[in-house]
Amino acid sequence: MSFEKKSVHFGGGNIGRGFVAEFLHKSGYEVVFVDVMDNLIKALQDAPSYTVTEISDEGEKTFTIDHYRAINSKYNEADVIEEIATADTVTCAVGPNILKFIAPVIAKGIENRKLDYPIAVIACENMIGATDSLRGFIEGKLSDETKKNIDSKARFANSAIDRIVPQQEPDAGMDVKIEKFFEWCVELKPFEGMQRPQIEGVHFVDDLQPYIERKLFTVNTGHATAAYTGYNRGKQYVHESVADKEIHDIVRNTLKETASLIVKKHGISTEEQNDYVEKIVKRISNPALKDDVARVGRAPLRKLSRKERFVGPAAALAEMGESVDNLVNAMEMAFRFQNVPGDEESEELAKTLKEHDAKAATSKITGLEEDHPLFKRVVEVVEKVQKS
Repeated sequence: MSFEKKSVHFGGGNIGRGFVAEFLHKSGYEVVFVDVMDNLIKALQDAPSYTVTEISDEGEKTFTIDHYRAINSKYNEADVIEEIATADTVTCAVGPNILKFIAPVIAKGIENRKLDYPIAVIACENMIGATDSLRGFIEGKLSDETKKNIDSKARFANSAIDRIVPQQEPDAGMDVKIEKFFEWCVELKPFEGMQRPQIEGVHFVDDLQPYIERKLFTVNTGHATAAYTGYNRGKQYVHESVADKEIHDIVRNTLKETASLIVKKHGISTEEQNDYVEKIVKRISNPALKDDVARVGRAPLRKLSRKERFVGPAAALAEMGESVDNLVNAMEMAFRFQNVPGDEESEELAKTLKEHDAKAATSKITGLEEDHPLFKRVVEVVEKVQKS
């Protein structure tokens, strides 16, 4: 395989190594990992290769990833700028809250662009409009001249990614276990007038919104519902939760509500959405993933925010006058995910619920307006959680 293309990827974690880098490597890109975690960068620098193991019902399949480099941007920012200035793509899998921290160095790389075609910037986050958000932070750091001619220097495309990365073995090192199923959709429109990035497995689409919402409100809503409900009932793994008939039915009923929204809003047929739900329930039921409920439930404040997996679909359904009983019940389970060891947001959630009354806590956590049809329902849940 020839490696004539180069991608700079921010985030050397499991999604970065096990999903994004696997795709880029298979497509003939040299991958330059950028991170600020000293141990992680050193481990990548010391390892000439690592393996990605895909898990499915049929067993396991292993791939070797090599031809990569790793840079610690904390100490070597100038090197990162030079890599971006001469790369074909910039991708990231760092978490929505970190986008603002990686933006300044990407901006400097764009300012110093040395190739005569624009770099493709694609954020791979569990977030609606992640690349738009990143672009906002980047443009805040660009000169007026570069902003005026931005299309000649960079093209920004939102993406929707879907692949479950379970808890890794403690001695895995740089190796990553990941589920076989994947979906990576990228907006096509930003690449008008140029060749789109040649990344094998990426599905370029004219309208990303249906794919993003279908994924977020099915995979993420279902996964989180199983995790939070399981956590509150003493389960350790997601597959154990889904194997419990009562929790299985809770997940199913919650996904019936989100399916109703997807069908009505995006014109996806009921049959197609039902098939998608079946596929998702089967995926999260896979015991080979050993998906720890506390790990999946991490960051409850983000997951309870306005555009996320619970409040997002429930708010839209409430505006339509549709049922949201199951989504509201799932939110209750998320509100009860407090003071979980190793999760700062669960501690912050507990603090917010202790220091504020139900209305103030609901506004602060969910971003819902008091006159929204969903607000009162969520306040009732918050009051219940505060009293127990």
